[in-house]
Amino acid sequence: MQVTFTKNIQFSKLIKANGKLKEFNFRKINDQKKEQFTVDVVDERDSRVFFNVKKIDNNWKIIEIPLPNWILENESTFNEIIEEELKQ
Repeated sequence: MQVTFTKNIQFSKLIKANGKLKEFNFRKINDQKKEQFTVDVVDERDSRVFFNVKKIDNNWKIIEIPLPNWILENESTFNEIIEEELKQ
């Protein structure tokens, strides 16, 4: 019997969004067929906003819309942060 271990990847980063530093929490989905992260962040009303980021054409893209503009504007930042974390 062969046992395989899959590394759990989750991390948080402070990103300036909507004029404020916000804590974005990233968690990789452990499905080898999907390269995808779930992300959550608190909005101005202290409600959690959840969305997914998926690797498409070697870039991490937001796959749920509609989302607030302050999240959509940071899509390229998410790409950089995720790639940096995966290199470690």
